[in-house]
Amino acid sequence: MRLVNVKRGVVALALGLMLAPPATAQVFNPTTYQLANGMQVVVVENHRAPIVSHMVWYKVGAADEPPGKSGIAHLLEHLMFKGTPSMPPGEFSKIVARMGGRDNAFTSSDYTAYFQNIAADRLEQVMKLEADRMRNLTLDDQNVATERAVVLEERRSRTDNNPQALLTERMEAALYLNHPYRRPVIGWGAEIATLNREDALAYYKRWYAPNNAILVVAGDVDPQAVHKLAETYYGPLKSEDIPPRIRADEPPQVAQRVITLEDPRVQQPAWNRFYLAPSYTADDKSSAYALQVLSEILGGGATSRLYKSLVVEQGVASGAAAWYDPSALNTSTFGLGATPRPGISIPKLEAAMDKEVQTVLTKGITAAEVDRAKSRLKANVAYARDSLHTGARVLGEALTTGQSVEDVEAWPQRIAAITPEQVNAVAKAVLEPKASVTGILLPVKSTVAQTQPAAIMPSPAKDLR
Repeated sequence: MRLVNVKRGVVALALGLMLAPPATAQVFNPTTYQLANGMQVVVVENHRAPIVSHMVWYKVGAADEPPGKSGIAHLLEHLMFKGTPSMPPGEFSKIVARMGGRDNAFTSSDYTAYFQNIAADRLEQVMKLEADRMRNLTLDDQNVATERAVVLEERRSRTDNNPQALLTERMEAALYLNHPYRRPVIGWGAEIATLNREDALAYYKRWYAPNNAILVVAGDVDPQAVHKLAETYYGPLKSEDIPPRIRADEPPQVAQRVITLEDPRVQQPAWNRFYLAPSYTADDKSSAYALQVLSEILGGGATSRLYKSLVVEQGVASGAAAWYDPSALNTSTFGLGATPRPGISIPKLEAAMDKEVQTVLTKGITAAEVDRAKSRLKANVAYARDSLHTGARVLGEALTTGQSVEDVEAWPQRIAAITPEQVNAVAKAVLEPKASVTGILLPVKSTVAQTQPAAIMPSPAKDLR
């Protein structure tokens, strides 16, 4: 299924079958409850169209893989479409398609999710199908070998044949010295090639259970009706003893790293830098909200600091950006990137970028910049409410990465409360050269056709869909 990036959510719900009171109506106003077997359920009403998004999120991803088994989380995602005793291989997606729906799945470092977008009156059918494969997956050596070959080809086409993806992969491996986020979500090719049926079933039995899953249903539904369906199809499934998610700590960073990749397929050089940064799960949650404001100020479009300075005023870059995703179970990444204009060297571009960063650290961000950035960020909430899939995606990601529904609903107020002092403090704490990796993508002369243009590197690929 597809590989997603957005690297890189919700308080524990009360046990029992009683519906919990809706969270404060700020963003999605979901209804939440928990089944007796431990499965969390979140319902987001959206009656704009008679459709529904049904998603099951598992609190396990590539960062939870056993050593030497990188790629097993993503391979199992593929294998989940290979059938059960009551469902022939490949029939799942055909049934959804015949009902006029669309289904897919995606894997990240912290979670794996499966979804169907379907007419509201077909919710029961897809819930029955998803509940079946949660506990009854069947595999044989042949279908494992087939999907393993598919994943290897996926890696070749999306990573090995893409210089920018290769550079991103190497930068992450250098940024995270000890944490499993240093492993690519799709896995290392040599390890993917060794994965087998026993590996897949062991991983499946270890993590795929109702008490390690979150059901999110968003769309033209009634929460009580969803509750009844969830009890009918997911309620009978047996809970399991889920092991703790063991994540290694990062040692202190004491040296800046620089990675240069030259490739004949690159038509235009690119410069990027990743910094270690706290996520929503940090002891001081306000840091994540302040970093979102900082990212918007530095790289939020044509009015951002980096774009105005490097592209418009100095003319040394054709593009410049900043990015940050706070939704990670552990440490996250803050990124900067730029592409030089023709005739501008990478050292000159880097010097201009470093000067802008230094200006932020010495002169600080102004109150007016913070106010404008907060207004732009909060405006996005209106668009999020209108989208059927966004609510399900945001809440599922939040619940699988250590947040609560209340955290999601309080996001506008927490962004609004951020001060210039907080933004300047996180800038000084995060934009530390010793905790960074710089990546440089360069073309080389070759007789091979140049087919792969460089671009500003997106946020680190933590999610495959």
